[in-house]
Amino acid sequence: MTEPPAYYDKSHIEFLEKLWGDGYLSPGGPDEVKRILGDVDLSKATVLDVGCGSGGITVSLVSDYGAQKVIGIDVETDVCEIASERVKKLGLQEDIDIVKVKPGGVPYDDASFDVVFSKDSIVHIENKEQLAKEIFRVLKPGGHFLGSDWLRVNDDAPSPEMLHYLKLEDLGFEMASPNRYSHALTEAGFQDVFLSNRNRWYTEKAKQEVVDLSKLMRQEFEDISSKQYMDLTIETWNAMIAVLETGEHCPHHIKCKKPFNK
Repeated sequence: MTEPPAYYDKSHIEFLEKLWGDGYLSPGGPDEVKRILGDVDLSKATVLDVGCGSGGITVSLVSDYGAQKVIGIDVETDVCEIASERVKKLGLQEDIDIVKVKPGGVPYDDASFDVVFSKDSIVHIENKEQLAKEIFRVLKPGGHFLGSDWLRVNDDAPSPEMLHYLKLEDLGFEMASPNRYSHALTEAGFQDVFLSNRNRWYTEKAKQEVVDLSKLMRQEFEDISSKQYMDLTIETWNAMIAVLETGEHCPHHIKCKKPFNK
């Protein structure tokens, strides 16, 4: 199998962490993680972190939420190296494994995990139906899938504005609709499927981010990239805000549970 495109090299990771916080490659930081987890108790849980990125959340699941064991998986070399360094620096090698995997199925046995967690990384996975089945398979009966993803409001052809944004973003996004996600999860066997629209929250946050990128912190970001990169980034953010404001781009939290009898 060919190596997937490397969307998150070390320079991109540095840029995103400067914007969103050390160890975070998507917006919201610890507060969004807390909202996604809700009242699910991770103490003594075995957790799979799908798309662990540079490891900030993976570490937090142990240090802040008491998970007994966390396995963070990702398909890119640089993020796995940085996440592994983070784990080693904190002395959490016994509690956390960082594993580089190939795109496709989840490489773990049936009923291996109490919780599968993922924050804003499964947007890169095209086949949401197969993803739902794989998550269901590796969860223990009674286990939870807790995640977030960048969605589109429906499965119609993207608007010209959305196509323009996706072309500028150029990160291999495969956005699905809330309806498609709900159907995929239900068909996989999950119960209590709940999706929460975070569009309003991120629309306001993205507007502040573009102020940081274009004005307040422009020089700091330019120092770790270039003027050309920043010009393109700001153009991309403005294109994203346009489809956030129409509601076509609608980040969601996703929560569901595997029945005890499955």
